[in-house]
Amino acid sequence: MKPSLKPGLKHRFSYRVPENKTVPHLYREAPQLQAMPTVFATGFMVGLMEWTCMQLLAPHLDPGEGSVGVHIDVSHTAATPPGLTVTVDAECVAVDGLRVTFKVAAHDGLDSIGEGRHERFVVAWEKFNARLARKASQSALANTVIGAD
Repeated sequence: MKPSLKPGLKHRFSYRVPENKTVPHLYREAPQLQAMPTVFATGFMVGLMEWTCMQLLAPHLDPGEGSVGVHIDVSHTAATPPGLTVTVDAECVAVDGLRVTFKVAAHDGLDSIGEGRHERFVVAWEKFNARLARKASQSALANTVIGAD
C-alpha cells in the first residue's frame, strides 16, 4: 500500500439502477424476495458502496494488492426505482495498518437513500488466494469424510 492513502481522500461514483439490481433479483430462489417491490435492493446498495470505496483505494495500492470488505454498518432510508441514478460519496476517514475505514453516503437524485461506515482490509492477492485454496481443499476433504458414512 502506498503512503498516499490518507484520511480525507474522497471519491464519487454514479450508477444508473437497472431492473436486475432490484429486490426480486437478489435471490431468485427466495419467494419472500420475489414478492417484494421492484426497488434498488439494500444488498446491491451495499455492493455499490463497496465498489466506490474500492475505486478510491485503487490508485493507492501496490501491484498485486487488492482489498476485501470486513465490516459494513449502513442504513437504507429511501426506496429507489429502476432508472434513477444513485451517486455514492466515499471518504477515507482512517487508515490503521492495512485496515481502511470509509464514511459512505448514497443519493438517488431525489432523496438521500443510505449512509454509514465501511471497512476494507488491504491484502496481497497471492497470499489471500493461497489461503483460500487451502480452505477450499479442507472443505472438500471434510465433505468427503462426512459423505463416507
